[in-house]
Amino acid sequence: MPAIIYLLWPSDESRIKKLFREGSGAIEREDLDAVMSKVSFNYNDEYGLTYLYLKETMKSVFQRMSDIKVEYENLQISINNKTAKADMDVRVVAAIGNDTGYILGDLPNPVHFKFTLEKERTKWLVTKTEGLPINW
Repeated sequence: MPAIIYLLWPSDESRIKKLFREGSGAIEREDLDAVMSKVSFNYNDEYGLTYLYLKETMKSVFQRMSDIKVEYENLQISINNKTAKADMDVRVVAAIGNDTGYILGDLPNPVHFKFTLEKERTKWLVTKTEGLPINW
C-alpha cells in the first residue's frame, strides 16, 4: 500500500507546475479568490507588497482590465526541502477599454519572473515575486 501511495502521489515539482497553471487560469478568469489561494498569507516582496496589498492590487487590475491572457514559458523549478524557486518568462495580453495589447512583456521580450515558494502542509504557496516591472 505505501508503494502505491508513493507512486500515485504527485511530486512537489508537479504540484508547483499545477499551481502556476491554475494560477494563470484564475487570472484569466479574473477569479480573485482563486488567485489568492496560491499566495501565502506570509507573502512579502522587495516591492513592499504583502498578501493584503497584493490582493487589493489584483482587484484593481481586474477592475481596469478585461480579456486577460497569460502566457508563460521556460518554467524552471528547484526544490530544497520546504522551499522552492521557480523562474519563468511571462507575457500578459489584456484589454483596457477598447484597446488590447501586451501589458506585461511582449512577443520578443517576455518579463522574467522569479518566484519563491514555501510548502505549507502539503500545499505549495508563493511567498515572494521578483521581476515585476516598476510601472506595472
